[in-house]
Amino acid sequence: MSSTIKHRRVRVLLPLSIGDVYDYRAPASLDVEIGHFVTVPLGRREVTGVVWEEAIDSDLAEERMKDILAVLPCAKLPQQSLKFINWVSQYTMQRRGKVLRMAMSVPDALYPKAPRTGYRFTNKVPEKLTAARRRVLDIVSESGAQTATDIAAIAGVSVSVIKGLAEKGVLETVDLPAESPIEVPDGQFAEVELSPDQVSAANFLASAVGSHEFGVSLLEGVTGSGKTEVYFEAIAACLKEGRQSLVLLPEIALTAQLLARFEERFGVRPVEWHSDLGQSARRRNWRAVIEGRAGIVLGARSALFLPFAKLGLIVVDEEHESSFKQDEGVPYNARDMAVVRGKIGSFPVVLASATPSLESLMNAKMGKYEHLKLPSRYGGATLPNVNVIDLKLNSPGSQRWISEPLRVAIEETLSKKQQVMLFLNRRGYAPLTLCDSCGHRLQCPNCSAWLVEHRLMNRLQCHHCGYSTVLPKSCSECEAEESFKACGPGIERLVEEAEALFPDRKIAMMASDTISSPRAASEFVAAMESGEIEILIGTQIVAKGYHFPNLTLVGIIDADLGLSGGDLRAAERTYQLLSQVTGRAGRETNPGTVYLQSYLPEHPVIDAIVHQQGDDFFALEAEGRESAGMPPYGRLAALILSGANAESVARFAAGLARRAPMGEKITVLGPAPAPLSMIRGRHRYRFLVKCARDINIQSVLGKWLQGYKVPSDIRMQIDIDPYNFM
Repeated sequence: MSSTIKHRRVRVLLPLSIGDVYDYRAPASLDVEIGHFVTVPLGRREVTGVVWEEAIDSDLAEERMKDILAVLPCAKLPQQSLKFINWVSQYTMQRRGKVLRMAMSVPDALYPKAPRTGYRFTNKVPEKLTAARRRVLDIVSESGAQTATDIAAIAGVSVSVIKGLAEKGVLETVDLPAESPIEVPDGQFAEVELSPDQVSAANFLASAVGSHEFGVSLLEGVTGSGKTEVYFEAIAACLKEGRQSLVLLPEIALTAQLLARFEERFGVRPVEWHSDLGQSARRRNWRAVIEGRAGIVLGARSALFLPFAKLGLIVVDEEHESSFKQDEGVPYNARDMAVVRGKIGSFPVVLASATPSLESLMNAKMGKYEHLKLPSRYGGATLPNVNVIDLKLNSPGSQRWISEPLRVAIEETLSKKQQVMLFLNRRGYAPLTLCDSCGHRLQCPNCSAWLVEHRLMNRLQCHHCGYSTVLPKSCSECEAEESFKACGPGIERLVEEAEALFPDRKIAMMASDTISSPRAASEFVAAMESGEIEILIGTQIVAKGYHFPNLTLVGIIDADLGLSGGDLRAAERTYQLLSQVTGRAGRETNPGTVYLQSYLPEHPVIDAIVHQQGDDFFALEAEGRESAGMPPYGRLAALILSGANAESVARFAAGLARRAPMGEKITVLGPAPAPLSMIRGRHRYRFLVKCARDINIQSVLGKWLQGYKVPSDIRMQIDIDPYNFM
């Protein structure tokens, strides 16, 4: 009679879009703990995952059970990260493996990097001391051990010179650290003089950090009021506690000036996390975070999923920004998930903005968030004077966009040796290109969107799928030659007009096409600060966070852009964007002036900007949302169906509609072709589910979709709390 030995079993979560946890045997030879990164067999391949939980109730037959192959030499995924991944998965209705993949985005970081080989001087002098050898010995004598590559670069010699000296015993090899060390920030490095309002807010946040308790603070301050200096004090308090801080930004380009401000305050730059980082830096920074060596992390929304060892504070800067919402992959709002992460970790979260979102304002009004206000600019600077130019009365003329009052204001500002910014939130040269003979419009072959002309690149480009082509010589419809005409202004066209009006002035353009990395942004900032740029022409990338002391005039070319369309947040977003843009003017001693060009000067958004009555605007906006049952007074979820065959998608959508949930507090809108009915060659249909705040919308969707198989040729995406309605 044989006896069976019961081996320990655990469940391993793999970073895959399908499946969930899998049961594996934990061999006695391995020290397997919850959170360990492990390699396991999956079919015929080996994959890396995380030990998620004990499998006490596993009913898999012993002969089918496979062993964990290895525990990787990396710190464990912290318990708080495990809880956070579970929560995000349930809330967004996405597979846990897809969420885990965001936390495991650097597979190489799971293995320690081999030490580098360095060379140091043995004090033995070679018999033949050439000039090249002398330079090498001078360097290693002064600087100590370095790699052969570094020594060769500094000395201006080949690596063979260094290796030749090593063979003769003049140099010897030593192990150097695998990577450059992470610099330690010092919360006491610099003292900053704060205004009374700043001191009050900073003391509250520092106290919140010290309490080690969850709480959310909405830090609202007019542009230039010094919100950054206030949350710096909270970071300093967090460093004193020996804990890590995370600062989230909506745009990578914003890091340029902010990195320098961090260095001035804390002595070192923070650890960065964004898509522009090289693989080596990502690997180093990921390990520094999980090992607790990264004291301050500054990153884009994905930094929220880094495996922090001892996180004690999250700051969401420009919390109102829609860039914090991810639409692809796992749809989530980093601002909202930051609040969840703080609750799981029992630490404070700071939401900072000059123009907070309606959701955050409502939470502050209800007492869920602490509302900290900075009502005036720092250092005695005043808010700019805002004027509206009615384009019905001051038309710039055909194929022109700078009105005469704005042109005169630009001339006057430049004569005082001050800087000007012109804002137009539209990339490229023109948003539409059509045939002047037959009216044919150039459209993307993969998307239901017009091609945008980018004259600097000599390309027509789709901003949805990336397709690009050259401008055709003849029209495909009527065969007319050289008949295509640019319609409407893009930022490149505005630059062209400004160069014609101000031919002797130094003009520069700033858009996501030209500022694609923190380094490029840093060079641009330096050019502005040194006065190399007199007229800056930019898209929304210039609206956020920048501080240019000599910029005193802002001209908004099309203040109405963004007010139309079916987006429920169109008015709110336009108000926030225009407020941020106007806030770039007059941030120091010279007063600022803003001109808004508009065909709708009586619109509530334009009126609120001109009279600086944000509270009145948000009260009106809240009233409209409440009466319609829209967020934040109701809940929304979107179902987006897509496929290569339009008829197949429409048929599946119709079948899904027949079983749609109904109820007094639930409304299902659709199915209907999406406003962008095709993207990347896939035809799209949308449902929009609206329900009351007290309804669990995930439960509603779960019951609706339960047991309903999605055909293999159709993709269904669930988006809880959608921001994009296209």
